Amino acid sequence: MNIFDFHKTILQSSADSIKKLSVFNPLTIHKKGTRAKALFCLALVCILWGTTWIASKEGVKRMPALQMASIRQLIAGILYVGFFIYKKAPFPKGKEWIPVLVLSFLNFMISNGLSTLALQYNISAGLGSIIGAIFPLWIVVIGLFASKEKMPSLAIIGLLLGFSGVCIIFSDHLQDFLDPGFQLGILFSVIATWTWAFATLYTKKQAASFNPYFSLGLQMLISGVCLYSFTSINGIAIPLTSIPWQSWASIAYLIIFGSLIAFICYLYALQNLPTEQASIYAYVNPMVAVICGSIYFGDAITEFIIIGGLVTLVGVYLVNRAFRSSIPTPEQPESEGV
Repeated sequence: MNIFDFHKTILQSSADSIKKLSVFNPLTIHKKGTRAKALFCLALVCILWGTTWIASKEGVKRMPALQMASIRQLIAGILYVGFFIYKKAPFPKGKEWIPVLVLSFLNFMISNGLSTLALQYNISAGLGSIIGAIFPLWIVVIGLFASKEKMPSLAIIGLLLGFSGVCIIFSDHLQDFLDPGFQLGILFSVIATWTWAFATLYTKKQAASFNPYFSLGLQMLISGVCLYSFTSINGIAIPLTSIPWQSWASIAYLIIFGSLIAFICYLYALQNLPTEQASIYAYVNPMVAVICGSIYFGDAITEFIIIGGLVTLVGVYLVNRAFRSSIPTPEQPESEGV
């Protein structure tokens, strides 16, 4: 799963504060050709975050999934935190640690951990990416029960389309549901989208409480330490010397291209392109994952996956569009309760 989508919500809810933090992005040093660079960065994000599903699938074939996730998060977290220490950014103080700890649990220990673990249970990279892309639909479901405001009709239509698309995809996997491993993989994937949805809603409320970029590194570092301790104590982890080079290569790819390069490019695209344009990666990533999974692993691309995937992404698009229209622009004050 793409682990950085909640930053779109951060940008929308506190655009002014995010703009001020652009000094931390190395790509902001050169201003010439800003839009061209932003589009190029967006194209990289569309490709790189789609291929991270392939790297994760390859890595978990030869080592425990949670151990791989913990090593990836730990190393990436150290790099991020080290960068902000170098920039002399202040650490969170007092209650500012609360959202950092909550999000490290929801975003990384549970969401990223389970989405990675699901790939070890007969879930293809393409299917995992499509399930991961439906998390905005769960935000609508949560809103139906938690909000007193009327749900936009466009969001309801998107919700119905999204889940209809998932049903179309799963109609091609009815026999696979007899496999307990496949059942576990689906369960882990769905739970990961639930926790991601809750984390997104929580982030929206806490976006301005602390530097969200520094927070991301701290979340990775905390989660990496906790997951690695968990796998070691429970005997899940294998010795580092026993991890094959293929898994180390997958971890390196996930850190360098997924957690560092793609994320920096994503921030730059967010800072220099309209949010709606920058968010297009969410609809391209699953298609990249499906195509790459077919090329690399020989995963079948059936008409059910094509039709169901397109219907699902259209539903997600309608949901995002419905709520973007109700989000204030940076020049407008944000209304309470949004």
